[in-house]
Amino acid sequence: MLDRPVMSTTTDASEGPETYPPVDLSVPQFTLRAVLTGMILGAILAICNVYLGLKIGWGINMSVTAAVLSFGLYTGLSKVFGTRSWNILENNVNQTAASSAASISSAGLVAPIPAWTMLTGEELTWLPLSIWLFAVSILGVVVAVGLRRQMLIADALPFPNGIATGATLREMYGTGKEAMARFYMLLSGAVLASAIKVWIIVAGIKKVPFPGSFSTAADGPLASKGLGSISMYNLTFAFDPSLLMVGIGVIIGFRTCLSMLLGAIIGWVLLGPEVLEAGAAAPGAPDKMWFGTMIKWMLWPGVAMMVTASLTSFAFSWRSVLAAITGTRKSMEDGGPDVTHDIPRRMFLIALFVTLIVLAVIQLILFDIGLGLGVLAVLFTFLLAIVAARVSGETGVTPVGAMGKVTQLSFGIIEPGNVTSNLMAANVTGGSSSQAADLLHDMKTGLMVGASPRFLAFAQFFGVLAGSLAGAAFYLVLVDDPKTMLLTEEWAAPAVAQWKAVAELFKEGIQAMPAGALDAMAIAGGIGVVLAIIEKVVPKGSKKFVPSPTAMGLAMVIPASYAMSMFVGGLLSLVLMTFVKSWSTRFLLVLAAGIVAGESLTGAVDGILTVIDSANETPKP
Repeated sequence: MLDRPVMSTTTDASEGPETYPPVDLSVPQFTLRAVLTGMILGAILAICNVYLGLKIGWGINMSVTAAVLSFGLYTGLSKVFGTRSWNILENNVNQTAASSAASISSAGLVAPIPAWTMLTGEELTWLPLSIWLFAVSILGVVVAVGLRRQMLIADALPFPNGIATGATLREMYGTGKEAMARFYMLLSGAVLASAIKVWIIVAGIKKVPFPGSFSTAADGPLASKGLGSISMYNLTFAFDPSLLMVGIGVIIGFRTCLSMLLGAIIGWVLLGPEVLEAGAAAPGAPDKMWFGTMIKWMLWPGVAMMVTASLTSFAFSWRSVLAAITGTRKSMEDGGPDVTHDIPRRMFLIALFVTLIVLAVIQLILFDIGLGLGVLAVLFTFLLAIVAARVSGETGVTPVGAMGKVTQLSFGIIEPGNVTSNLMAANVTGGSSSQAADLLHDMKTGLMVGASPRFLAFAQFFGVLAGSLAGAAFYLVLVDDPKTMLLTEEWAAPAVAQWKAVAELFKEGIQAMPAGALDAMAIAGGIGVVLAIIEKVVPKGSKKFVPSPTAMGLAMVIPASYAMSMFVGGLLSLVLMTFVKSWSTRFLLVLAAGIVAGESLTGAVDGILTVIDSANETPKP
């Protein structure tokens, strides 16, 4: 999976140090309804993130969404049936469980697992897949428990998403009327997007081709096939009536969306016709998008730019890396209001040892990875998860992709040619890093509202359980044949393309790459390094003028119609925040989150029904 961005909120995540309230166990926290609500909401939101991950390679942090949804639900139940009020600490437990379940897509479902199936032809059934996802994610939970006091108390890292969620909870419980207004806005966005998606499906509404075309060379391979021109629609440019990518554009912001549009123009408009004329990529039918045939070439420069940019950006966090490794010298027992409510050190060490052994054995049973390599993968994961959690704590972005690539490159050297160990050992690293960072953001929220960190760790355990069961089931039903379904116009799956490309390089070598792809990789990779360096060295106020290399690379491995829609969302966000700032600050992001959730769930249901219909069709004689 690509690096997971944080969904901003209305609150400045750079608040200064504060005095945290003490843990108050007199208020209900770890209640049955809080855990079950988090598990149910998380299972539903996990479906959204798997759907999104297979579309664009990203998932959305669902903490605020789960908090707002549960607040609206229990406020309504209280008014209608007189049920006990839904307090802030129960909501914290709920959103912690929900966010951990929703982020199960980062445990491999939208990147290494389908890539492994595509390369080996093997596939896990529901129970083994659920066990794998659960084990990978629980390692991240255990690591986070061990790091909590160091990173939140001793080092006092901000963990911006945790601060934003905590501030949102305080706001909601300080002004319940405002919270209900946000709930209705989120619900309105979900209903609107769902209704439009249903209309598109039922009426058979298609994408509207973007005007324009390129003439082909008279003596070229396209002309010999009767193709006198290449339309912008062939190059995947079209207007999509769906609101999904518009909502994503609002969430990720104008700079990223503009960078994606730039990447789409460079990749599909400037490079695309040249690649087709050179015969390095095959054309499709004249009235269709040619994504499925062209992506086999386009993914190489796109992946190269994303990987080099991600690793270069990560290298700039060397201070964080050093601090993560050496910071354990600080006392982890000093300071903080809730030492007695932490997971005991002895219990943490036992959990870490058990997790290490279990994951090593599971790797042996499911993927035939030797115990030595399996243990090494877990130990390697522990170190990199520390680093990823610290980077996430300082910047708000969890470098899931970078962590996975470090492991892929390492195991590619240790055991070259073994696709399974390359992908699945890296799966452990990426998935565990994501869950570790996710829990630490939630622990930060807990600090702000006086929650028990022990209860939050238990909540994450149950959230991971719900997410593993629901995510595995949805993935297997939706993607019953990854080899033919993914890396297509419908399911671009850019994270799968990235992981698959790296594994293929170590398996087959550069001689298996299409003509001209190696040169394109070198150029795109160099651009990724340069832009990532510029991003880090320019003054903070000037960063918005530097194109995002990760976003540009991503635009080369998804249809350009996605980038166009996201640009509309980013531009809309910029305009509204400029001219209607008060309303936008209060409602724009929750409206966008509702749109994303509503269409994702509707699209997921449609995908499942389509698969079921296909399975039930009687073969024609």
